[in-house]
Amino acid sequence: MTAARTVTVPTLDHGLITIPEPVWCLGHPDEPAEYRADVHHSGPEHLVDTDRRAVLAAELVEFPFGDHPVPPSLYVELFVPTATMDPPGLEGLAAVLEERAAELRGLALRLAVLRAGGVW
Repeated sequence: MTAARTVTVPTLDHGLITIPEPVWCLGHPDEPAEYRADVHHSGPEHLVDTDRRAVLAAELVEFPFGDHPVPPSLYVELFVPTATMDPPGLEGLAAVLEERAAELRGLALRLAVLRAGGVW
C-alpha cells in the first residue's frame, strides 16, 4: 500500500492549504482559488460525442470544503441539440441515449465502489 498523497493549494481566503489528494485527481491549477470552498478534486472526463446527436460528459469530482461538502460524485452534462427528426433519426437518437445510459450505469457502479473504499 502506498502512502497517502497530499497537495498544497493556494487560496485567497485561507492562504496555502494542504489536503489529502485522491489517486484519481488530475492535479490542481497553480493560480489561487477564490475561496477554499472552491478547491476541488477532478478526475478524467468521460466525453462521448456520437454523430453530433448527443454529447455526454461525466467527470469525477469532490469538493471537500464549503457549507455542504460534496463527496466523490459524478458531474454530468448532457446536451442533445434540437432537431426536427424523421423516424430513422428518432430511432438513432434513442439508440445513442440508450448507449449513454449504459455508460452512466457503469460509472455509477464505479462510483459506488469508490465510495465504499475501493478504487476508481
